[in-house]
Parts: sequence; structure tokens; C-alpha cells
Amino acid sequence: MNPKQLEPGSHYAQYDTDGDGIVSDEEIATSERLQQLEIQNEKADAQRNMCWFALWGMLLYPSLVLVSSYLQLDKGADILGSMSSIYYISVAGVVSVWFGSQAYSSSKNGNNGKK
Repeated sequence: MNPKQLEPGSHYAQYDTDGDGIVSDEEIATSERLQQLEIQNEKADAQRNMCWFALWGMLLYPSLVLVSSYLQLDKGADILGSMSSIYYISVAGVVSVWFGSQAYSSSKNGNNGKK
């Protein structure tokens, strides 16, 4: 039985890594693994960006209180000050979960945090 040949310009031609016009099971498995790695990399980048955004928010939050006090918006400064305890606990939770998940996945993969 002859393997099926790809048509010119086929969508599946991208999976033909050796260029013989036939997509083997090995080539499909390799492309699936590469797609999984790309998805994991994009997920890690999104989580890293979220973590940095949260950390910058923690650093800039006190400046909002100072700016509202400087602009004589005492009610706004009081509200921001009273919200700060909840805000910092929430953001610290997000950041700690991210670091914990990174540590867990590194230990599960056996690379001990090394990239």
C-alpha cells in the first residue's frame, strides 16, 4: 500500500519536515510536541507579564495616595488608603501563586528551576 502523497500547497505540508511529500506519524508527533511547547511558552510569557503588572501595581499604588493627597482629594486618599490592605494581599496572592506554580512545575520536570 502506497502512502498518501500531499497535494501541492496542502495545509499539511508544514508537517512534512523531511520534504518527501509524505507526512509520517513521527513528523506529526514532532509537530504536536512543538505546538505544545509553543503553547506552554506563550502561557509562561502571559503569566510572567501578569506578575510584572501586579508588582508594578504594588509599587505605584502608594503614589496614587500621595497624588490624591497632593491634589487635596482627601476623601480619595482615605478610600485608597483603606483599600490598600486588601489590594496588597490580593496582589501578593497572585504573585505567590505564580512563583509557587513555577517552582512546582520545575521540580516536577526535574530541572530544579534551571531553564
